[in-house]
Amino acid sequence: MGVVNVTPDSFSDGGLYLDKEQAVEHAQHLVDEGADIIDIGGESTRPGVAVDIAEGSKSGESKPVANSAGAKIAVSAQVELERVLPVIAALKKKRPDAVVSIDTYKASVARAAVSAGAEIVNDVSGFRWDPQMAKTVADLKCGAILMHMRGRPEEWRTLPPPGDIVLLVKRELKDWAERAVLAGVRRERIVLDPGFGFGKSFDENYPLLARFSELQAAGFPLLVGTSRKSFIGRTLSKDGKDAPPQDRLYGTLATQTALILKGAHIIRTHDVKAAAEAARVADAILQAR
Repeated sequence: MGVVNVTPDSFSDGGLYLDKEQAVEHAQHLVDEGADIIDIGGESTRPGVAVDIAEGSKSGESKPVANSAGAKIAVSAQVELERVLPVIAALKKKRPDAVVSIDTYKASVARAAVSAGAEIVNDVSGFRWDPQMAKTVADLKCGAILMHMRGRPEEWRTLPPPGDIVLLVKRELKDWAERAVLAGVRRERIVLDPGFGFGKSFDENYPLLARFSELQAAGFPLLVGTSRKSFIGRTLSKDGKDAPPQDRLYGTLATQTALILKGAHIIRTHDVKAAAEAARVADAILQAR
């Protein structure tokens, strides 16, 4: 899964593909490099960003939320749609074979994106922030990715320790997936993502990686997104400074290879060619067992 962020502020590539033509060109480049899925997002959920949660919404339309101290204002559904819909439509026209996922937690954005050609809804909130999301995805009969996140981005720095992070992620993801099934989402359309870096501290990401195979017990395919994450930058720090996102490729490949060997089915990455080649070797190791 190749990442295309149509945002001005994503941690790794913010602002690079805000222009529609650049975003579509980049998406085609990722397909040529070996991406099976293109994940298009119009809102950053990096640390400190206040998300736009439509609590109690009956229409699925987003409502503004109060901005926490130091947090950036959330992106409205309208702005998100203006960013992603032209890119999805243009990409599907140029590359109809490309499978597109829409990275959103808003039901209204999910519905419009699928109408424009997206086949998968990738929700970082695990269908929890918009009460209409599960029913919307069930009605759309599209693929669904439910990601695990502790708290909201503006709260991450103040979250209490979770205890056993692996057991917590496994239990909550399974629970959220079962709720989606009860809402009408077909079980075979669901993929789970443990959400590396999303509400997990440096000390919590590595146990999640080391014990990743335990998540297979949930009974769903697993997606992982470690690409250029800050915990890798911390591990690769030099002279007291974390490695910047552009210097985290080799560390990223180490995590991706380890996760494939532990049962990951989909790798979400900014660096498709490198990840695809690492995946081919990891698959060869698995097939030789």
